[in-house]
Amino acid sequence: MTHSPPARWRRWPALLALLLLFAAAPPARGQFDETPEEAAEASSGIRLDEARTVRLKVGIIIRSTGGPLRGVYGTTPIPIEWPEQRVKIVDEEASRHVKRVRFRTLGKTMKQMEVTIPFVEKGGTAEAFVTLEVERHAILAPEQTDGFTIPAKVDRSLKPFLLASPFIETRNVKIRKVAEELAAGWSDETDWQKVESIYDWVREHVTYQDGPLKGAYQALKDGTGDCEELSSLFIALCRINDIPARTVWIPGHCYPEFYLEDAKGNGHWFPCQAAGDRAFGSMPEHRVILQKGDNFKVPHHKKRQRYVSEFLRVDAPGQHPPRVEFVRDVLPE
Repeated sequence: MTHSPPARWRRWPALLALLLLFAAAPPARGQFDETPEEAAEASSGIRLDEARTVRLKVGIIIRSTGGPLRGVYGTTPIPIEWPEQRVKIVDEEASRHVKRVRFRTLGKTMKQMEVTIPFVEKGGTAEAFVTLEVERHAILAPEQTDGFTIPAKVDRSLKPFLLASPFIETRNVKIRKVAEELAAGWSDETDWQKVESIYDWVREHVTYQDGPLKGAYQALKDGTGDCEELSSLFIALCRINDIPARTVWIPGHCYPEFYLEDAKGNGHWFPCQAAGDRAFGSMPEHRVILQKGDNFKVPHHKKRQRYVSEFLRVDAPGQHPPRVEFVRDVLPE
């Protein structure tokens, strides 16, 4: 399981620190990536399998309990398009309290819904929702893999996926030693097989065990970890060997992707299931992709974040903190 906020499908009460801030939130920056259109144009590396479509309702509910609220600002992540996922807004709802609902992209790998509420009277309830139609394909591995190679040179968009991220400790000497030993054992393998050897090593040396988030190094040291740890260790070992890799977040789970180029120099992201049934270069999942990446610069956090979670700020919270619910519901068909 994943320990990040997106793991929860159901409507759930959120315990939030209310920051008494008056400055407007600055523009967000995040990891760089290709646009969905660019990715789809060069998506021949993966093969799309059966698709499933769901309607997803995302939003925020704020109830004033002890007095009026002023200056409410909240954000919540929403899915975006990928070669294997299509997203369409089908409905938007907002109570009379809501001044503005807008959407912003962090880097090119995730999107937030921003909600601005100037005032909520005592006992009042403000809410804003967007309903999305999300079509998600499972992925089949390429039929031929010999032609895929590790990129000899990466452009700006890929550099973040070769560096350290929170809990992906590419500078750790123990992890680097394993990465170097794996590379030293390569001889006639194709680059696809080299990445696969990293994948198999992680699954052979780290046993799945549910628990608190502890990162790649601790998983290597303990020999145990859940989907976040197995994904993080695989990603770290790839990055140290100059293979771009990143985390994919879905409800209740995460898995890694790695990047190779075809014979024409076109780049492709390939998934693999670090925790669970073996799936390398393919992905049988139909759960909605919430975001991709693991090293985001988010305005209301001093430290970089591996996942962009929900956020709430109230300038004047009244006598008692409000009751807040962030919503991510799959609607019945």
